[in-house]
This record gives sequence, structure tokens and C-alpha cells, in this order.
Amino acid sequence: MKKKLVTVTASVLVLSSVLSACGSGNKENNASPSASPAASPSASASPSEAASPAPVERFDVSLRHIQIGELQKFRKAILDEVVQKAEAEVPGANFEMDAVEDSFNRWTKLPAEMAAGNPPKIFDLFGGPGDGQKFARANKLLDLTPILDELGIKDKFTDFSTFIVDEKVYGLPIGASAEGWFYNKEILDANGIAAPQTLEELEAAFETLKGKGVTPIAMGSQAAWVPFMLLNTLIPRYAGDDIQAGVANGSRKMTEPEVVAALAKYKEWVDKGYFTKGELGIDYTGQTNEFVAGKAGFLFDGTWRVSTFNADGVGGALNGKVGYFAMPAVPGGKGDPTSVNYNQNNGYGFSADVNDNEKAAVKAFIKNLYTEEYQVRGFQEDGVLPSMKVDASKLTSDNSLMQQVLAINAAAGKVFPHFDSLVPGTVNGEFEKQIQNLIAGKATPEKAAEEIQKAMDAELAALK
Repeated sequence: MKKKLVTVTASVLVLSSVLSACGSGNKENNASPSASPAASPSASASPSEAASPAPVERFDVSLRHIQIGELQKFRKAILDEVVQKAEAEVPGANFEMDAVEDSFNRWTKLPAEMAAGNPPKIFDLFGGPGDGQKFARANKLLDLTPILDELGIKDKFTDFSTFIVDEKVYGLPIGASAEGWFYNKEILDANGIAAPQTLEELEAAFETLKGKGVTPIAMGSQAAWVPFMLLNTLIPRYAGDDIQAGVANGSRKMTEPEVVAALAKYKEWVDKGYFTKGELGIDYTGQTNEFVAGKAGFLFDGTWRVSTFNADGVGGALNGKVGYFAMPAVPGGKGDPTSVNYNQNNGYGFSADVNDNEKAAVKAFIKNLYTEEYQVRGFQEDGVLPSMKVDASKLTSDNSLMQQVLAINAAAGKVFPHFDSLVPGTVNGEFEKQIQNLIAGKATPEKAAEEIQKAMDAELAALK
């Protein structure tokens, strides 16, 4: 039977209404400010010479992206199309693509380039005080407000608040996502496990799978942002949906009993062996591959992972065999059990150091990427929820997995952001360090909470 088509109308309206409150090898450009032919032919030129356009001098535009490997092939295909269109529109423009792993770009390479004053002209960028807003205040980012006004798309975004400083826009989110539990239906069915509805049922499923020699949760914690996704949801379930914002503004503390309880629960799962053995040596791709290979029952990940299980995806063997559900409520928890971790914090930023040619290329890149066409294709091909207002009739899916995602998002009473979109980079770095310390047995939940709060207190004191 053909599956009923669903739209993201309710999901987008619910989530966006809540959110609205809220060295890379580039070459020096020696071209003249205008890339158009410079001068008309002299009077002595022959008619054939007069009809020939003056040659256009090539100039290079460095573009840093994180769409690496088979898992990102759909997003990379869209990016390649956008670059081709932009190059065709801007005479002489040549985009130099620079692929860099996400965490290395965010925490090492891009900050070093910013400090040295030589970032790429276009680059993958996170919003918030630790990234986009910090670079904007240091005058490192191009003010996009005039470009958005000229293109007439400033009001088409559902939320780009984490890229705004002094009412100016310094970055653009490429899409949106939520996070939750993916599960292998065949593995659960073979072990007599129904899709968990409560935390107790979820933990019972973990225990059953472990007893049968199946890894309960696929996890690659080599990069700490991966396990951070799970804690980003587990902590609000215990401490309330305002905990991230509260810690960021100083009204809440990481040392509160409910936060420590969430960290303790995570440590308990580590100690019981529910996560992949040797997870600190496994990267994000390895985590996904373990789940795709049918070696783990559960995977906590972003909704962008839906496309992996399409018939033409890397995990095509699991097409139709994967389900999805939100983190269940926790006993005595303060969080809304229907709330979802929702993120529009990753996109593109642009160097403030651009000449007229490069700025024209930037404008063409934005014009071609941020369109309804690619918002719809990103959703349909890659499971990326729109960051722009899109005709709801075009956002349909006969993918049962995506239907589950949309239903959960539409039913969300609240949404809450990622910690890393609200806190300075030093605090986020400490948080990631302590997550890995928990996993390695080098910190207790209480000690981890104290160290994170200490970093937050230092940042807040510096603002006084």
C-alpha cells in the first residue's frame, strides 16, 4: 500500500513560532574591482576586434565545507550545483572547494585562521556566542544584512537569531534538525522488544540486547559533540527545558541536583556497557556504520540521518526497517516529555575581507543556495528540515521514517536549543572535555558538573 503523504506544515509552524522568539589555499586576487570587461575597443580596432569581448580575468573564491564522505553525498551534490550556478553568474569567479572535517574546522582550523586574519571567503559556521557572534564582534564576518535586503530574502528565514549581533546578520543557517532515537526494527523484533515508550522500557531494552550479545547503543565518542547530542536532551528531561538558557545567563547552575542526576544516568549507561565498546576511539562515521551494519539496536542522532536509510542511501539495506522516537520522560523530571532538541545553528559565514569581485561571488552563492528549491531538495533528499519559509505543499514525504520525525516535532509542546548555541566556546569545550572524562572514568558526575560551572562562572564574571 502506498504510504500516505504528510507535510511538515504543523512541524514548521509549531517550531518556528517558538524559535522566532529567540588559509585554505585561496589565492591573492589581483583583478580590478570590476570583473566585467574593462574598456571599449579603440577606434582603430577592426570590426571583428570590436565585436570580441575583452578577456575576463579569473579570480578565486575559497569555500570551506564539511560535506565529506558518502554520508554527506546528497548535501555535497547540492553544494556543487550551487557553486556551478554562482560561477556562471559571476564572470571570472572560480570557487576553490576545501573539505575539512566538522570538529577540526570548528574548534581548530577556523579559529586559527580568524586569529591570523586569513579565513576562507566562505566557510561552514556555527552561530552563538562561541562562534559566529564572537567572530562578528571581532569584525571578522561580513555583514549580510544589505545583501539579504537586496535579494529580498531577509524575512524568509524562520530563525537566524544565533547569527545576529546588534541587529545585523552575520551568518545563515542552511537547515534545521531535531534529535532522537533511531532503532533497528528487526533487531528489536528478534529479541521480543517493542518500541520503548518510557525510560524504564528503554533501559530494559538495553539490558536485553546486552544479554544477547548485541550492542545496545551505537556510539562514537572520538569527537565529544557526538555523545553531547544525547546529553543535550537527557539534561533538559531531568532539569527542565530552560536549563541551557538558564546556565548561559547565570540564572541556573550545572551543579543543580537534576543536572547531576542526568550526568549520573549517562555514566550509569556507560558503566553498564550499553554503548559501543571502545567508543572513545570511534568517530561519527564509525558510529553510523555500526548501526547500518546491524550491530547495534539503537542510535541517538540528528534527524538529518533519515536520508541514510533511504533506498539509495548508505544504509539502504535498512530501508523501511528503522523507526524513530523522542527521548522518553524521566521519572520525576522537570522537562516537558514532548519537547524536542531543535537546532538551526549550522550554516555559512563569510569573511569581512572581500573585494568587490569576491563580494559579487558571495552574493551569487547566497542567491542560489538559499532558495525554496534547495530547501525542498534538502528535505526530500537529505532529511534536513527547512530553515526558510517554504510552501508547505512542497514539503511532502512518503518516507515512513520521516513521517515519524514530523509527527513528533509537530506534537512538541516546547523546543529547546543546544548548549553550544548559547554558551561561549570555553564553556562548550569544558563540557565536551568532561563528557569524555565521564566515559573514560576520569570524572564523577558531580566533578564534571562543577568543572563546567566553573568555566561558566568565569565567563559570566568577565562580562561584569
